[in-house]
Order: sequence, then C-alpha cells, then structure tokens
Amino acid sequence: MAEECDVIELATRLVAGARLITVLTGAGMSTASGIPDFRGPQGLWTKDPKASRMFDIDAYVADRDLRVLAWRNRREHPAWTAQPNAAHRAIANLESQGRIRATITQNIDGLHQAAGSGQRAPVWEVHGTLHNTVCLDCGDRRPMRDTIARLDAGEEDPPCLACGGMLKSDTISFGQSLDARVLDQAMRAAREGEVFLAAGTSLQVNPVASLVPMAWQYGARVIICNAEPTPYDSVAEVVVRGPLEETLPVIVGGEWTDPLG
Repeated sequence: MAEECDVIELATRLVAGARLITVLTGAGMSTASGIPDFRGPQGLWTKDPKASRMFDIDAYVADRDLRVLAWRNRREHPAWTAQPNAAHRAIANLESQGRIRATITQNIDGLHQAAGSGQRAPVWEVHGTLHNTVCLDCGDRRPMRDTIARLDAGEEDPPCLACGGMLKSDTISFGQSLDARVLDQAMRAAREGEVFLAAGTSLQVNPVASLVPMAWQYGARVIICNAEPTPYDSVAEVVVRGPLEETLPVIVGGEWTDPLG
C-alpha cells in the first residue's frame, strides 16, 4: 500500500510540474463507463477470441453474415448509453488549465469529447470513431445514428446511400491503415510534451504504442497508468496500477506550480 502511494505521489508531482502534457489513452479508460476492453481479463477478445474477426477488414468484406453480426453489435454498443467516468473528466479538467498538448486516444467511443476534452487542445482518435459510418467504395461519411435508424427499420447490411457500396463504422480495422494526418499529429504531440501520460492502454498495437518510446527519446518524462504490465514499463519514470477512475483524478488533480515562476 505504501509503495502504491509512493508511485501515485511521484506521478502527481511530475504532472504538477509540467507545463505541457501529452496524453495517450486506450480501452482501459472506458471500462468504468461500462465499455469492455479487448485484451484484459474480461476483455471482448479474451472471452471470445472469434470476435476479433469482426475487426478484420478482409473478413468483413468477404462475409455478409459477419457484417450482419457487426451491425447488430454496433447497434447494441454500450457507447450509445455510456457516460464519461472520473478518469475522462480528470483529463478534461487538466485540458481546461491549458496544459494538455493533445489527447491521443485509441478509443472509438467519443467519451473524451463528452467529458469536455477537445475544447482547448485536440483529441486525436487514431482508431477512428464509432459515431460515423464510412463507405468503403466512395468514402461517403454520415452519422452512425442515421444508419442505426435503418437497422431499426429492418435493414441487416445497409448499403451506402450515395453509391450503393459497402458501409462500415468509421473505425480502423485490422488490415486498414491509420489516417496519415491523424498519426502525424499524434507523433508531433508525442515529441512536444514535457510529460507523456499513457493511461489504460496495453501498448501492444503499433504504431500507436511506439509513441511512448518516441516521447521518451525526445525528453518527455513518461507515466504509465495501466492495470497490467506493458512492453514499455521500463522507459517509464513511474508506473501506476489500479483503477483509472480512482488514480487519475489524484494524479492530475495536484496543484500546479509554474516551474518558471
């Protein structure tokens, strides 16, 4: 217990002394909001390894039955009723102080923005967003809510209204490339922060995971907050375990003292 208090105190001091902080978040950020992660003990893929096929672009394109299942899951996704938790609000509060360089998130649920992030610093959604659809043929983008209404009306695999092509959520599946502009901005933010705070991410998926050593190489002091060990714990100045909705409000809630007076 004493050791846990020590690392939280150190992380709090690092955040309190930083003028510019870059934040990276993953699925663990939203578990307290009722959205399961993927690789954790109760993760979607841990409990059902076959579920990962819905996130494979080649399988999605080739298998209509898989698309029907994917649309059913999107319609029932907990993001539609989830609310930001204390961890999301803590990051938003830190941004309101003008000390967030950017929030980089692997999450597709939009809960950072719902908590108030994105007002003074960008939120870069490197894996896209569930809140839009995209046509794989013509690139047309529309609100996901509109397509869900079509599912409610009885369509199982709704085609693009612009060209009749294949729709999916505007998220990055395995086999698809990240948006080059978003990734470039995320890399730039990683290079420019004094502190790099990675929260709720297993850091197993590149190129996003590589932002941690990149930030460290550019002189950032790295804080990793995650329930399980990550491949980059060794470059972190402090590693914090424990529920993010409990630890993050403490870590980012310390009184800021401007190091330049």
